Amino acid sequence: MDSVEQQEGLDFKKRKYTTVSIPVTLYNRVKQLIEETGFTSVSDYVTYVLREVIAMHEEAKRAEPFTEEDKEKIKQRLRALGYID
Repeated sequence: MDSVEQQEGLDFKKRKYTTVSIPVTLYNRVKQLIEETGFTSVSDYVTYVLREVIAMHEEAKRAEPFTEEDKEKIKQRLRALGYID
């Protein structure tokens, strides 16, 4: 666990940050994009977007509670019990 992960549960002011490099052209596009939003910096916007992407990914993982292997085992058990052919 790195220092950033250790800070997850702490007060916002105590959180540590790291630097992520992105191409200058992308930075400039994001900077232009956020001019008409409530975001005050590219960093704030990128943090927001990354949190949203991670949340969607985690939700998608929860939406599929059974693996294909789990489904096959269930089908085999139902066949063995005579519920399906």
